[in-house]
Amino acid sequence: MFARTERLYLRPGFPEDAPALAAAIGDEAVARNLSALPWPYGVAQAAAFIGLPDAPLLPRLLIVLRTDIAPRLIGGIGIHPREGEGDGGALELGYWIARAHWGRGFATEAGRAVMDIARANRLPRLTARHFTDNPASGAVLRKLGFSATGRSEQRSSAARGGAAMCAGYEEGTDVDADAAGLRAPMPMAA
Repeated sequence: MFARTERLYLRPGFPEDAPALAAAIGDEAVARNLSALPWPYGVAQAAAFIGLPDAPLLPRLLIVLRTDIAPRLIGGIGIHPREGEGDGGALELGYWIARAHWGRGFATEAGRAVMDIARANRLPRLTARHFTDNPASGAVLRKLGFSATGRSEQRSSAARGGAAMCAGYEEGTDVDADAAGLRAPMPMAA
């Protein structure tokens, strides 16, 4: 799957992306906000991630900044089966942005495109979680039409060296993102 937004390309990872992926996500400030990331994270881990088999309807994409010179890998986004007790096949949205690009709206922009892909693939309502000491991620989720569930849980993070509290979110529980104008269709190709 591929998608294009005003400022970004969303695309699968290619083997030659491994060094850039390792550099971007290997920043401890980024890695500590991810629960499934091995730590430390290097080129070998990036190459292994890129080499994982694709699930046909579940996007797993790199976020690449469109520039006049050379496009630059700035993050990742995808939908994956939610891990945890009693999750019963729920799907979860996950994303990260390299620290140099925080606060510029890239996660929201990429998230809108992936939500469009989810709707085009008729995926069930999505869930999401974020570490409670990362409120910027909660703001992104609310902009995408997610609402806090009021449920919290401990989740491990290798970069943190242990577990930390996460807040749970569900898509469309209180907010109609389409009616609020939060979801503009994005051009995509599968």
